[in-house]
Amino acid sequence: MKNKERSPLGIYTVCIAALFMAGFLLLVVFGARSYRNTVESRTENMEMRALSSYFWTILKANDQRDAVEITDSEYGCLLSIHDRENDSVIRIYGYDGCLMEEYSSPDLELTPEDSEEIGKTQVFSAEFAAEDLLRITTDEGTVLVTLRAGGGK
Repeated sequence: MKNKERSPLGIYTVCIAALFMAGFLLLVVFGARSYRNTVESRTENMEMRALSSYFWTILKANDQRDAVEITDSEYGCLLSIHDRENDSVIRIYGYDGCLMEEYSSPDLELTPEDSEEIGKTQVFSAEFAAEDLLRITTDEGTVLVTLRAGGGK
């Protein structure tokens, strides 16, 4: 009888195929992780830009003398932007981890249930850094808006 010798070539082929498969799986895992991090970074940047754009747009649209008022409310800082044409006020404030906007008559109480959610933020503060420079701070950063008509109250 003949003795059959087994060739190590089959084992090497299987090992090389397994090595390529492991490399491919690692490439997929690292690629997916990199993509997820990129998307999260982009989303955070878009949220920051959205809040900044919102504040800039709402303040520029209602830029009148003494139209902006910053007060304290039961919910913390309250930014009121008076719309003199319609005798109403846009109130922006933080409530339960959200930035809220309420468009109503100036003499009505704040009602978070009827307000519109602008975005998520734990921090909201507004202050006049100068007579015509408004500084608004949220979780996403700080926005500086220059009021053409001058400062508020």
